[in-house]
Amino acid sequence: MSETMTSELPPLLVMGPPALYSLFQSQNSNKYRFLDAFSSNLPLLQFLQTQQIHPSSVCAILCNPLQPVTADVIRSLPSLGIVVTVSVGSDHIDIPECLRRCIQVVTLGTQFTADVADIAVALLIDVQFKISAGDRFARNWGPCKPLASPSGSKLGGKRVGIIGLGRIGGEVAKRLEAFDCIIMYHSRNKNPSVSYTFYSNVVDLASNSDVLILCCPLTEQTKYIVNKEVMLALGKDGIIVNVGRGALIDEKELVQCLMEGEIRGAGLDVFENEPNVPEELFALDNVVLSPHAAAYTLDCFMDACEHVAKSLDAFFSSKSLIISPIT
Repeated sequence: MSETMTSELPPLLVMGPPALYSLFQSQNSNKYRFLDAFSSNLPLLQFLQTQQIHPSSVCAILCNPLQPVTADVIRSLPSLGIVVTVSVGSDHIDIPECLRRCIQVVTLGTQFTADVADIAVALLIDVQFKISAGDRFARNWGPCKPLASPSGSKLGGKRVGIIGLGRIGGEVAKRLEAFDCIIMYHSRNKNPSVSYTFYSNVVDLASNSDVLILCCPLTEQTKYIVNKEVMLALGKDGIIVNVGRGALIDEKELVQCLMEGEIRGAGLDVFENEPNVPEELFALDNVVLSPHAAAYTLDCFMDACEHVAKSLDAFFSSKSLIISPIT
């Protein structure tokens, strides 16, 4: 497509690319002019100037969880009408500012639910049976090295406390029931449609659990919902799995508890200051780490691309755009 034709397309400001971005871009290159702000170190308004795009011409943002869409970003784009994120959560977007401006925020909703639940169970099994630790041992095992691989413990019968019994938490519970686990939960409200034991207090839930699995969104109320008091209540045989958001756990206290044996282990798909992972965790055999990849399956990537494309198509089809290049 010629530069003239491309310049006539509505701009799509990409703050953070989705997985399979090159595929998504090629499939939609005839619909949008992609503005890859994520690949530039310039401040947003300067970047737009280099693209000869006026801020008032930008009506749509595509982002991922690693690129915050702040109130300042939103205010700098007076015509912004939609923010599409390739994530289930939206805590990286200033929702109050979007509400004030009547800007539509589109997440992936239930797209990743089953995959995230699968990874939560996989992380638990890995930590419980020390599969990754055993793998590292086996790679260095030899005739002169006696069998002394890390020993795990069974999963059946374990008491699992789920923090956040929403879509993902419910799917995690369903999967763990098949292992004969005893399910308990903490949520904002008791769910009358389930028979699991409800705890209104996270410390009480931890005291009665062998495992805590975090599936809730990150809000002001849930930040550090698992603190040192909760970890100590869980106890030395307890395991924590987090597939929610990193800041649901006080990460510094978690590192200390793991290093000092105050809890048995952890399976972590998310971290407080991504992409930075505490280096103290690297040498620990009681920790399994995943790079925020709970939904990193090809099937999910394809579904996410389709969902994003449909959401943007619906928005732009209902809008008449006037592109204002900078002169």
